[in-house]
Amino acid sequence: MKTKQDRIIIFDTTLRDGEQSPGATLNVDEKLTIARQLARLGVDVIEAGFPYASPGDFEAVQKIAQVVGVEGGPAICGLARATKPDIEAAAKALKPAAHPRIHTFIATSDIHLQHKLKKTRAQVLAITEEMVAYARSFVEDVEFSPEDAGRSDPEFLYQVLERAIAAGATTVNIPDTVGYTTPAEFGALIRGIKENVPNIDQAIISVHGHNDLGLAVANFLEAVKNGARQLECTINGIGERAGNAALEELVMALHVRRQYFNPFLGRPADSEEPLTNIDTRQIYKTSRLVSNLTGMLVQPNKAIVGANAFAHESGIHQDGVLKNKLTYEIMDAQSIGLTDNQIVLGKLSGRHAFQTRLKELGFELSDTELNSAFLKFKTFADKKKEITDWDLESIVNDEIQQPPELFRLELVQVSCGDHSRPTATVTLRTPAGAELTDAATGTGPVDAVYKAINRVVNMPNELIEFSVQSVTAGIDALGEVTIRLRHGERVFSGHAANTDIIVASAHAYLNALNRLYAALQPATVTAAAAQS
Repeated sequence: MKTKQDRIIIFDTTLRDGEQSPGATLNVDEKLTIARQLARLGVDVIEAGFPYASPGDFEAVQKIAQVVGVEGGPAICGLARATKPDIEAAAKALKPAAHPRIHTFIATSDIHLQHKLKKTRAQVLAITEEMVAYARSFVEDVEFSPEDAGRSDPEFLYQVLERAIAAGATTVNIPDTVGYTTPAEFGALIRGIKENVPNIDQAIISVHGHNDLGLAVANFLEAVKNGARQLECTINGIGERAGNAALEELVMALHVRRQYFNPFLGRPADSEEPLTNIDTRQIYKTSRLVSNLTGMLVQPNKAIVGANAFAHESGIHQDGVLKNKLTYEIMDAQSIGLTDNQIVLGKLSGRHAFQTRLKELGFELSDTELNSAFLKFKTFADKKKEITDWDLESIVNDEIQQPPELFRLELVQVSCGDHSRPTATVTLRTPAGAELTDAATGTGPVDAVYKAINRVVNMPNELIEFSVQSVTAGIDALGEVTIRLRHGERVFSGHAANTDIIVASAHAYLNALNRLYAALQPATVTAAAAQS
């Protein structure tokens, strides 16, 4: 992949490092949905997963490489430790991609060498050289990371990077693995690399960092000033521990303050050319999608994409904004794709108007998906006075994320109150076509519904996460429910939206159970065949 040194490459690792957030495990279809949206967003590189880690990760990387990694699309990257089996698995998974990248890594800090790798510096130098060359034998685009670079001896780090570039690395990534450095220190580290690695002009300098001290974005921006040209980040800043540098914050900082950053990239200060390839109008939609699929809600005061990011309650602020938005807003909400909460469609709107508006919002649905989404729209339009763009996005995302409808909810009815025992009755249509009804009591109405559904479906599982989020304000707002359940070592997610939270909760739970049921079918069939 050819790159320009006068712009910033956005490397998105939501599907790899972001998925390491506790409870944020994604299945193959969910990863593919996010990857498609990342391509619309305009990221340069998608790190799709760690192919050697599990068959599921291998399948996800391979499918994303095939579907999203087409000519003209983003490069698709697979992570690999500096070992031959890891690199071979990555190369095989990435084979369908037009622009495949293998990202291999090995630790370089003394604390990691001594306690984790139990290897000498000389051994790490030799492994780096050998494994980067091995990765280069499969693909032209190889990225190398010295893990825990932020705490590595700079002189040794320079040697490792020089060997990696000589062996064929086209990008060298400098990770602040434990989120330890400060902006001044991180900027000095990047500057030292530029000044002390003889062949550094043959590779792109990348940065990766965690937000343990809340400094990841600040560290990255300082790195840009000192020569970094690729930023490794995630949507909503998700990731293990305190998360990663947030893509939306980095991109909008570079967008809003481009006159400040232009000279560091060799541009005239007043240049209006974007510093990244990101379509900023896709930011909000991407944030919502990732939040829905991972079940990780965005805090209201989160920069750029939080619910309060463009809200003003102070009377002084409101007065200023009404007179001129620039008094208290440094960016336009529409620049991230956040449209005004206007009525866009109503219950009398036809299919053509519905389809046209979805295209304007950037959705491309199959005929089957469109038909189903339109029926849901008409149902909600009868219940809500106003249908907004946010409602439409929720309806469509709900439809796109649906698993095969094996068990179907025909009826859900609850009885509850402060002096009564919550009771739920459900009727489900089974995959065989039979209608079964059962009832249960619980600690609350949702618990009762889930227990009743379990009595019908009879698939042991553990509910590990349940979250509810309002799409818009108002008593008739759509409520989005995301749940995760565990069966053995695997996690299955479900998502649904409805004006009735109990109904949404039932559909979300059944979605997850349908995914679980579908996943168990091959094993069940195989077991039955073995007994016959």
